[in-house]
Amino acid sequence: MKNLTYHAGKLEIIGRVKSSPNGNPRYLIMIDGFRCYTKPDSMHGYVVSNYKSKVVHATIGTYYGRPTLNTLIGD
Repeated sequence: MKNLTYHAGKLEIIGRVKSSPNGNPRYLIMIDGFRCYTKPDSMHGYVVSNYKSKVVHATIGTYYGRPTLNTLIGD
């Protein structure tokens, strides 16, 4: 993961995207106006729906040239 940035704000789920090759869910989300994807085969695909419309603290980085959620902490 490269180019990590910190963001705090309301988490919005834009939509579900194609699952990982192992069948784990992935989402396109927005935090504080920044869009990013959940990383393939990470627990964020399962946890992100619990934080829908809640204030979160997150780091977003670049993973294979795509903005990707690195950490997620709820208030």
